Amino acid sequence: MSTTTTRRDLLKLTTAGAAMALAGCARAASSPTAPRASTSSARARTGEIPKRRFGGTGVRVSAIGIGGSHLGEVPNENEAIRIVHEGIDGGITFFDNAWEYHDGKSEEILGRALVGKRDGVFLMTKVCTHGRDRTVAMQQLEDSLRRLKTDHLDLWQVHECIYDNDPELHFAKGGVIEALLEAKQQGKVRYVGFTGHKDPNIHLAMLGHDFPFDSAQMPLNCFDATFRSFEQNVVPVAAKRGMAVIGMKSMGGGGQAVQAGVVGPEEALRYAMSIPGVTVTVSGIDSIDILRQNLAVARGFEPMSAEEMAAIRTRVAPPASDGHFELYKTTKHFDAKVGREQHGYLTVDELPL
Repeated sequence: MSTTTTRRDLLKLTTAGAAMALAGCARAASSPTAPRASTSSARARTGEIPKRRFGGTGVRVSAIGIGGSHLGEVPNENEAIRIVHEGIDGGITFFDNAWEYHDGKSEEILGRALVGKRDGVFLMTKVCTHGRDRTVAMQQLEDSLRRLKTDHLDLWQVHECIYDNDPELHFAKGGVIEALLEAKQQGKVRYVGFTGHKDPNIHLAMLGHDFPFDSAQMPLNCFDATFRSFEQNVVPVAAKRGMAVIGMKSMGGGGQAVQAGVVGPEEALRYAMSIPGVTVTVSGIDSIDILRQNLAVARGFEPMSAEEMAAIRTRVAPPASDGHFELYKTTKHFDAKVGREQHGYLTVDELPL
């Protein structure tokens, strides 16, 4: 089944757990990120998407964002641009992308969609050096700026820190970290960070270099707590450092758990957005229907209580304990093509790690 078909099928799937989550989220949350009652009540009346502080920057971004990879999978480019425009009109300000998504197509689509709207959004893309040097990174930055039709990025992140030696390569003399500093000095990038989906220990190794990252992006969902947990091991460290935490893969990647009836799509998204310390949850959106489904969850959003979140983690723990609902952690199927080639993997059918 194609990715697009899978995500559209999510609209048809409902579970008792999803209904419980929708009812439970109307109650006041006990998490540290829960808004004050007066603020949340006003937001619920107006249907606004809450905005959260982006780490220590002072900037505020929408609690939900649109992922760049899926924009490149929308069959019709006009439909992809319509998703961006309707998302902005609905209150989404955070837009994710990467230099290598669909060989640059995703950045080009987003660039066309943001003409006349650039100043109203927080624009992020990723540098895809995969261990190569500062020069490659700076060349990619120029490509991204050209495709996105802008003279600066709000956030530039090192893409896919997923191999054990990635931190060593990135921080080596002449590595991509030098490019992050150079880009900030040139005024082409406001903030910098890194991403990864494989192992929380790699994130911790990146943070162990004590570089002043503004953000870190990682998979955050209700299955993660059971297997190589980023929520438990990385989020507290990033929060302590005052960094923005960007969540991704709220459905577990691929939607297998939703198809199996383990969790409902709204419930999964609400859990991901409710994690204490998370700044923005990036969601892959490849249709107007998926966008509207997500907007319905995000408008007037109230975080789940700690008790509600614990109940979901307990319910999904047995099927999630071996990681098969998070294949991006255990296989190379979700790794970028450029990264696989750089490390000698040419297909997406490799054996699990």
